[in-house]
Amino acid sequence: MATTQSPAGHVILASADSEAYRTLRRRPMSRAERFELGRNLRQQVPRIDLGDWKAPVNRPDPIELIKQSHEGRLDRLVPIRVDRMLASPYGFLRGTAVVMAQDVAHLPATGITPVICGDAHLGNFGFYASPERDLVIDLNDFDEAHPGAWEWDLRRLVASIWVAGRHTGASESQCHASVASCVAAYRQEVRFLAEEPLLSRSYERIDVDRLHERASDTALRDEIARAAKRARSRTSDRALPRFTTERDGRRYIVDEPPLITHVPDDEAERIAVALDEYLQTLAPHWHRVLGGYTLVDIAHKVVGVGSVGLRAYVALLEGSSADDVVFLQLKQARRSVLARFVHGDSAWHAHQGQRVVEYQQALQTVSDPLLGWTTIDGLQYYVRQFRNMKGTVPLDALDPSALTDYAGIVGHLLAKGHARTSGASMIAGYVGSSDKLDRALCRFAQAYADQTEADHERLVKAVARGVMAAENVQQGVGKTAFRP
Repeated sequence: MATTQSPAGHVILASADSEAYRTLRRRPMSRAERFELGRNLRQQVPRIDLGDWKAPVNRPDPIELIKQSHEGRLDRLVPIRVDRMLASPYGFLRGTAVVMAQDVAHLPATGITPVICGDAHLGNFGFYASPERDLVIDLNDFDEAHPGAWEWDLRRLVASIWVAGRHTGASESQCHASVASCVAAYRQEVRFLAEEPLLSRSYERIDVDRLHERASDTALRDEIARAAKRARSRTSDRALPRFTTERDGRRYIVDEPPLITHVPDDEAERIAVALDEYLQTLAPHWHRVLGGYTLVDIAHKVVGVGSVGLRAYVALLEGSSADDVVFLQLKQARRSVLARFVHGDSAWHAHQGQRVVEYQQALQTVSDPLLGWTTIDGLQYYVRQFRNMKGTVPLDALDPSALTDYAGIVGHLLAKGHARTSGASMIAGYVGSSDKLDRALCRFAQAYADQTEADHERLVKAVARGVMAAENVQQGVGKTAFRP
């Protein structure tokens, strides 16, 4: 949480063994002191500076960064990933966390480093079931989660709001209103939570009823109700007719190549062994519960945009009856795109699946109790429920007014996640009560939306020239930009 100055004059993230950090840790600091420390950071990094974006002359080619991110992925699936990024600038932004990480990591930053999502775009908030089977909404993707600058998350979120707004037909002034709503909600929530006891912050959550109350826009309320109804139907038992078939008294996952394909028997056996090892990472109760199920089938399933090409499996488990089933998803976890920009990264997690799980639990108020991790053929994975009442508010169904209302809700959720880990008082001191940060990040969001559209066009041209291959897959058409 300490700050130092880079040669360019920007504040960079200080490592835990730096002199500045040790100075801060010599004695406990009061909230008031931390708040004042954050307030004083405005002298080093004026809030207005957070609005600046101009591509540097030596900016890495985004097409090359995308190519680099394809290394280690399954070659046969990479064209599907490219196709999903081609669909729109928003689809491009979803799939290129590596590009934006490179860009924002070299911008002015306060040096306050809570655990952050790392990929906090508008589509990475959604519904899921709590262990009590309540439907809650929160951040829901943590592949890139890592300690890092809170500004990185907020920058990515506001840029995605502007890009999404343009895609759905909002005017520039309406996009401005949506981003301002998001940043104002972030400021207000982090200032509120900074005054709360640490334990109280950890209990703060939004369930569907509270979400409905927070939404002032009628259209958004209607979409929340419809999305919640869909999410409640997304359970393992409801998935059986959609994803499975029965042959000779045994249930199998249905192939839908290239998106769902069975794996060779020897690979399936290694995955089964890895699932046994995964059980050891669960809390004892959930270990016992899941241990009562029998693994009956495994397939590879393509998911998302950024994750396409990484190995991702779905496993079907049966309990004591044919309709007592659980779908588990195993997703390959690689080093966060943020890691190389944070000093002391090597001191954190050696197992990237464990990193994803622990930081998801840090950022979410309640999490899937079946979250765990394992290793298959030397590759690291995290494991979660595949059908756990997951769902999202469809952004393409929101008019500009509803988008502005929803942007405020996700700003609140992002602040809640950051405040759960560390630095809330310092962030609160820095962001202040005025709208200076709101106005700055509106300026950044518009400029970076322009950059995203330009980068997307470069990808379109690269595919047209044959520099990259893209493959249109019917099952993904119409879902790329705004749906998981």
